[in-house]
Amino acid sequence: MKTKNWSVFSPLILLLLPLIGMLISDEVNWSFFDFLIMGLLILSLSFGIKQILRATLKYKYKALFIALFLLVFMLIWVELAVGIFGSPIAGN
Repeated sequence: MKTKNWSVFSPLILLLLPLIGMLISDEVNWSFFDFLIMGLLILSLSFGIKQILRATLKYKYKALFIALFLLVFMLIWVELAVGIFGSPIAGN
């Protein structure tokens, strides 16, 4: 019998930080949509890294692909947060 591995979902615990911040301070102001988008980004990052670790054999390539994946994640995150590129999806 195969057991399910739920470790892909554990990074969603990071969403507790802005939730607690919203309860403590008025400076953190996230909407449901913000939590949804960040949850999708975190899940895609987690799932992508897990797939890279499974599919890639050489350590060099694993490190390269994970670094690229993290870079893309951070660029999307920053663009959504403050809009450094000025795209239509930019926050502010």
